[in-house]
Amino acid sequence: MPRVSVIIPTYNRAALVQEAVASVLAQTCRDFELLVVDDASADGTLEALAVFAGKIQVLSRPVRGGVSAARNTGIAAAQGEWLAFLDSDDLWLPEKLARQLAFMEAKPQLLLSQSEEIWVRRGVKVNPPRTHKKEGGRILLRSLERCLVSPSAVMLHRRLFADHGGFDEELPAAEDYDLWLRLTWRYEVGLLPEPLIIKRGGHADQLSRQWGLDRWRIRALQKLLGEPDLPEPYRRAVRRTLARKCAIYAQGCKKRGKAAEAQEYHRLGRSLEDRPPTGLIP
Repeated sequence: MPRVSVIIPTYNRAALVQEAVASVLAQTCRDFELLVVDDASADGTLEALAVFAGKIQVLSRPVRGGVSAARNTGIAAAQGEWLAFLDSDDLWLPEKLARQLAFMEAKPQLLLSQSEEIWVRRGVKVNPPRTHKKEGGRILLRSLERCLVSPSAVMLHRRLFADHGGFDEELPAAEDYDLWLRLTWRYEVGLLPEPLIIKRGGHADQLSRQWGLDRWRIRALQKLLGEPDLPEPYRRAVRRTLARKCAIYAQGCKKRGKAAEAQEYHRLGRSLEDRPPTGLIP
């Protein structure tokens, strides 16, 4: 059995995914398997991956299901004790797996860790904003506002998925935010303070560039409030964050002429002042 299963989900990124795969195959640590999940690409991705025949396992989904479904497909097929993910537009530095495994071995209480990262936008290195500064330890409270765990930087023990489920396939975006919320109130997150990944951005198909992501963050926060064992201090913080995000999203809907949707989210935000919301907004 490999020590680590590396999972790369991809959709219509033939050239980028070749570079991502090459960065994994260049790892100094060799105790891994690499699974690339093609989410019904139509741009020659499978042909591009054929150059790695015998070195990687390609899982091809016949119908597109989104990044959550692609990652879950990889998780289901993975054989490793540890799982690591790489987005198809990002790259790993050669020591990524070796350094992170050594870090986890030195801290056996950890089941989840991530490394620092280098940000590149349209080929130019940039400094991440302070609001995205990573922290280790119990990071739920800071994670409520925005996603502070990068899928490409993370390594998790496979039992976390067995115990708490995989990526939510009903969320077309913010699926990683949802998973980290489910895990970070339960577990400490280790932070390896070395930049071991290159996080590339600025291309048009990035989900994070689209307006309306807060709709899916709101759904994730509602789900978190449904956790019966969530400690009360966390619950209060989730409610405050949820009310604020509802107000912001409602204002955005109003500006875009979506009066009915704006009213719906205003109503949800106001309900949080008196009692927990009932049910999820579809």
